[in-house]
Amino acid sequence: MSLFSHCAGVATVAAALLGIAAPASAHGVAGSRFFPATIATDDPAVADELSLSTLSTFKDADGQSITNVSGEWSKRLTSTLGVSFGDGWTKVGHESGFENLETTLKYQFLTSAEHEAIVSAGLGVEWGGTGAARIGAEKMSAVIPTLYFGKGFGDLPDSTGLLRPFAVTGLVGYSIPTKAHEQAAEDGAPERTTRSLEYGLSVEYSMRYLATQVKDYGLGDFVNRLTPLVEVALETPVANGHGERTTGTVNPGLLWSGRRMQLGFEAQVPVNRDSGRTVGALFQVHWFLDDLFPNSLGMPLW
Repeated sequence: MSLFSHCAGVATVAAALLGIAAPASAHGVAGSRFFPATIATDDPAVADELSLSTLSTFKDADGQSITNVSGEWSKRLTSTLGVSFGDGWTKVGHESGFENLETTLKYQFLTSAEHEAIVSAGLGVEWGGTGAARIGAEKMSAVIPTLYFGKGFGDLPDSTGLLRPFAVTGLVGYSIPTKAHEQAAEDGAPERTTRSLEYGLSVEYSMRYLATQVKDYGLGDFVNRLTPLVEVALETPVANGHGERTTGTVNPGLLWSGRRMQLGFEAQVPVNRDSGRTVGALFQVHWFLDDLFPNSLGMPLW
């Protein structure tokens, strides 16, 4: 049995144990709109959540097989301010090791129920030297200020009907290395470090919104919990790129959102040869801690 098949089986059993019939709770909610936790791009909401685990497999531009197992814990400090910690284990060819630790402080400064909108600002840090250099973890840290947004189409006229369940989320970040120069080679002259734009977009269609806010077509509880989506995650060198091109993936997939957990699966389609050789796969089990532990781990600290 493959790793993905095994994890899918475990996740299915977990879903049954955690109560499929219960409604999804207030994770990324603006008015009648629920923004599910996306996989390839971070969603705009501040919440108590745990991504454990996220699995991916693909081949890079050199044809090497890469397998990654990662996790992220997001914790609310207040109702609108949160911090997250993320790390992962990667196998590249015959080498393996942990990635650099990443932390992000996020502030949700706008929530509009009327317009089904959320906007947040974040400051992320990739802590250089905390991962294994043999699998490509950078020795240098990077600071990444980021803007996150989410917007539902529910404020369109009722006559638009089937368009209203659509929503978009996205982010734009700027990665700034903590050192201006790095050594190019053992005997080479120092080179200026690359600054890059990290950005992404998700287009979603909420079957839950369709059933509760537009029309219930009698499709059943399981279908009404699904969110078909397409994510795009890209990175573009914008300063000192040394000839590097934009890289990234287009990820069509499907999310299933229960009350205490969410399951997601996406294909990873490289946007060019620099991004990968083949279509990869991405699978995630995501836990809503504020529903699992409403009186302890799921509460804001203040």
